[in-house]
Amino acid sequence: MTTVATRPATMAGALTRALRDAMAADPAVHVLGEDVGTLGGVFRITDGLAKEFGEDRCTDTPLAEAGILGTAVGMAMYGLRPVVEMQFDAFAYPAFEQLVSHVAKTRNRTRGAMSLPLTIRVPYGGGIGGVEHHSDSSEAYYLATPGLHVVTPATVADAYGLLRAAIASDDPVVFLEPKRLYWSKDAWNPEEPAPVEPLGRAVVRRSGRSATLITYGPSVPVCLEAAEAARAEGWDLEVVDLRSLVPFDDETVCASVRRTGRAIVVHESGSFGGPGGEIAARVTERCFHHLEAPVLRVAGFDVPYPPPMLERYHLPGVDRILDAVGRLQWEAGS
Repeated sequence: MTTVATRPATMAGALTRALRDAMAADPAVHVLGEDVGTLGGVFRITDGLAKEFGEDRCTDTPLAEAGILGTAVGMAMYGLRPVVEMQFDAFAYPAFEQLVSHVAKTRNRTRGAMSLPLTIRVPYGGGIGGVEHHSDSSEAYYLATPGLHVVTPATVADAYGLLRAAIASDDPVVFLEPKRLYWSKDAWNPEEPAPVEPLGRAVVRRSGRSATLITYGPSVPVCLEAAEAARAEGWDLEVVDLRSLVPFDDETVCASVRRTGRAIVVHESGSFGGPGGEIAARVTERCFHHLEAPVLRVAGFDVPYPPPMLERYHLPGVDRILDAVGRLQWEAGS
């Protein structure tokens, strides 16, 4: 086989390639959603799929999210592997009843006799200058719904690998795509992508000794930037990219926190009732005797998403993260 040189690729391109490869490998994989066919999706993630595989496998739907997801439930019940695209995070809310009442409960309701191999792609998060309904961080709703897997990539390679793993899963997966990272680039060989790993594994993006930044999705690059800036203050920060929120990788997270003795959870979602509270509780329960300070959170403010000119204040940034690191050092008395 001829080796193709590694070259810069975007997250959007990796997602498109993942869908194309999954559809080519398994005729049961179908893509459906608003404008996914002729237009190629509002972010062009499904560009070219209808032309290559036909409109019966990459299907434009009416503007009716509950109907889209309800249709996908029936498809999955009959042996297909539908991949649903919700145009924006907050546009998915009309389908929430289907998600909670049927998608998340079918395997349990049938005592394991029926699974729903269904992937729900949701562009989420801010950083694109969008208004409300276009910049929500809705992951907390999905985390609070037993029966769902919830994953989110932060790199080009993970965008490909996690989406392939999600589509291959026999359980429903909510696949959260960080909109602000769609056009981020990494060196990646689409002909020789990284092996598809099982869902539920975090990864250490940067090693350090002073404290652990626990994060995911759109906040990963921000935490890596903060870790570089922290070097000027003499702080050596470790950055853990969760990748999978459900299942949660307690082993990797806790191993890091036990090494550093301090932890900060960083995400765009609001602080009250957000994922950081659950993550902080899990870390505290499992690492209590290793912690030198309380687990802190740096998150979006507990308000509806602000107008575009204010989002830079709303989203966790380097300064807010470094401020939290300073508080950790003070709490620890060092």
